[in-house]
Amino acid sequence: MGTPREGAPLAERVEELLAVGGPLPIVAAGDPVLRRPAEPFDGQLEPALLARFVEALRLTMHAAPGVGLAAPQVGVGLGIAVIEDPAPVPDEVRVARGRVPQPFRVLVNPSYEPVGAGRAAFFEGCLSVPGWQAVVARHAEVRLLALDEHGRTVDEVFTGWPARIVQHETDHLGGTLYLDRAESRSLSSNAAMADLWSQPTPERAASALGFELPGPAV
Repeated sequence: MGTPREGAPLAERVEELLAVGGPLPIVAAGDPVLRRPAEPFDGQLEPALLARFVEALRLTMHAAPGVGLAAPQVGVGLGIAVIEDPAPVPDEVRVARGRVPQPFRVLVNPSYEPVGAGRAAFFEGCLSVPGWQAVVARHAEVRLLALDEHGRTVDEVFTGWPARIVQHETDHLGGTLYLDRAESRSLSSNAAMADLWSQPTPERAASALGFELPGPAV
């Protein structure tokens, strides 16, 4: 099944997607919907349809599995993303990456701004770029501004891996893929990741593949 019909009203396109049932098909890199800024949400979906769409995003994220999913990734250019991370990782990974559990959240029209000058670089993947990962240097701490699915204001500071998830999903809504920010020499298949670069941090990959990691904040 392809993406919803180009040019159809958003509500109609969402209804078409949901009519099939089950997890939604995830759009892969190369589809223009991933490269266009999403339309800010301003009531295009009635509350009941919005709730159904959010639940479908959640189901699709879980089934993939992933820790975040933006509406353009299912072919809907609307400013909505969902995140959730149970963080089932070893302690050494949790400490190195600052990966702690995050509850399910809906982010409507999110934006972020850096808090401080710190940056952290780790391998990162994307459900819309299956089979590959690359090192991305991102802000270590960000302030997220958004609404939730009920229209309530979200104003929260995220650090560590949750900050990375927030940046990744918000970038999707601006037409940016993680590859745009990645160290190109770090691009690795999932098989290479499993065989060579499964360490909690990418220092060995940087040395072997020939790319630089960000220095300490000053």
